[in-house]
Amino acid sequence: MLYDYLDATQFYRNPVERADRSRMNVPFTLRDAALDEAFLAGAKERRMLQLKGHRSVGGMRASIYNAMPIEGVRALVDYMREFEKRNG
Repeated sequence: MLYDYLDATQFYRNPVERADRSRMNVPFTLRDAALDEAFLAGAKERRMLQLKGHRSVGGMRASIYNAMPIEGVRALVDYMREFEKRNG
């Protein structure tokens, strides 16, 4: 669901080739890195934590391990859509 959305939008980008994508850690960037902090702040307000990417790579990283319910992924995608509408 998350990769489908990332592949369908130009507001966010996924830097990993399809064949090499992780099912557990999904990195992505915003088209405009100046929006990163606003994205993270909005996510935090929604209790979506630890989305900030690795300091050497930047962007965001969603960790969706086995304990993450599909509702959590759905909530993230819904937030991403909302953020894109407001800022895209």
